[in-house]
Amino acid sequence: MSDTLLVDEHVSYVKDLFRHPAFLIHFMADHLKMNALYWGLGTLFLTNHQDEFQRDEVVKFVISCIDEINGGFGAAPGHDAHMLSTLSAIQVLKMYNALEELSPKQRESVIEFVKSMQLPDGSFQGDKFGEVDTRFVYNAIQVLSILDALTPEIVDPAVNWILRCQNFDGCFGMIPGAESHAAQAFTCIGVLAITNKLDALPNKELLEWWLSDRQIQGGGLNGRPEKLPDVCYSWWVLSSLAMLGKLHYIDGKALEKFILSCQDPLKGGISDRAGKEADIYHTFFGITGLSLLGYEGLDRIDPVYCLPLSITSTIKKYPY
Repeated sequence: MSDTLLVDEHVSYVKDLFRHPAFLIHFMADHLKMNALYWGLGTLFLTNHQDEFQRDEVVKFVISCIDEINGGFGAAPGHDAHMLSTLSAIQVLKMYNALEELSPKQRESVIEFVKSMQLPDGSFQGDKFGEVDTRFVYNAIQVLSILDALTPEIVDPAVNWILRCQNFDGCFGMIPGAESHAAQAFTCIGVLAITNKLDALPNKELLEWWLSDRQIQGGGLNGRPEKLPDVCYSWWVLSSLAMLGKLHYIDGKALEKFILSCQDPLKGGISDRAGKEADIYHTFFGITGLSLLGYEGLDRIDPVYCLPLSITSTIKKYPY
């Protein structure tokens, strides 16, 4: 177990995922390719190794994933558009300052796809098959924010629906009445932060305490009461508290120790818990957690957009 971040090993781990077909089969099935690309590149950007991949090749791949029929981005070339892969694609293009490489028609088609996913009650579905989740509201609001396309007609019903997802314990579920979960807290608070509606949040103090109670013995964070700790909640919980101005509610040193204990010192990467198999998802969210904690040598992450602060500084604030 290392007490320092093994940056070189993690960079090699990320690069290997894209170089070796066996790794691609296991970690990057087609339906996860765009998300995995974002997680991997996000890891490289935060560790200041953003030049490890050829920018033009990455941008070309992302643009090749546009769904020419529906307008959003699929997870891989030839896949139907989905809100999750659309956000990851826009985030990757934003990291590379490549949004201008979308043609005006492509840019507008992405915006129209996202808008078309909003339902009359203000929620968003993930794709044409109709699954509804607070994740998709966050996906939509962030994409439209980055593309300067938010309007009150979209924002107001979306915010009203998000507020309906808050439970008696202060946290949020994926739909109104669903079980509270830390990842849903992030998506809901993120929507309110992007739309400048955090002041509309009721039961704010109760939510803050619910989130702080996710830290358990050993320093790690869990997503719900009575669950095991998991490295990914180093992001979902910390980012939520950061947006609420309560990052100090967590014992940062204990959490840092927990994250570092989950590193694979031989192959690189970070797992959900110590001794488990590393994966790109937990590698990225472990490093984003360390970035929020101010870990030395890492670029600072924006808790709202989950992109480096140096990149999000150019995003216009709503209302425009």
